[in-house]
Amino acid sequence: MSTQTTAGRPRDERTHRAILDATEGLVIESGYAAASVTAIASRAGVGKDAIYRRWSGKPELVYEALFTTVDTGPVPDTGTLGGDVTALTAALIAEFSTPAAVAALPGLLADFAADPQLRSRVRTAFLAPAKARMVEVFDRARGRGELDGEVDVELVLDTLAGAVFFHLGLLGEPVTETLADQLGRIVTTGIGAR
Repeated sequence: MSTQTTAGRPRDERTHRAILDATEGLVIESGYAAASVTAIASRAGVGKDAIYRRWSGKPELVYEALFTTVDTGPVPDTGTLGGDVTALTAALIAEFSTPAAVAALPGLLADFAADPQLRSRVRTAFLAPAKARMVEVFDRARGRGELDGEVDVELVLDTLAGAVFFHLGLLGEPVTETLADQLGRIVTTGIGAR
């Protein structure tokens, strides 16, 4: 899902996919800094204008290419809030531990830190689907009687993504079989799930 849309002819999904694939490949091979818009466009076989029609620049493009796959699958429905949160966390862990994600995170975070408008656009455009998925999970849990009251979904997402990022991206800790379950339990216990 791109942050920019244009009036006129519809976007060619093959071109969009080629740009995302080129981005992932270049980040893996050369790192975030060397994966310039020019290099990505060249590898994708498009002009730079095809990229700038879809994204404001490299940070948004890299973010979409590497950190939005969790939002495309079905929303987990394991029958319990703990199971659903664990499933969402496992998907985050898988997304954050890819070679491309590991290579991109330091440079991407530096770009986000330097640009408050970029952070705002990413939260609005790219994190909305993740929030909607989490809202669905919590609404079902409330319907099953596992939750009372409101839950700050954005804070839960920040908590899960932050823990996964810190554990994998900053500390470089290995992914264990129990990591998603441990984080899922911490979060569901913290919000008072039954």
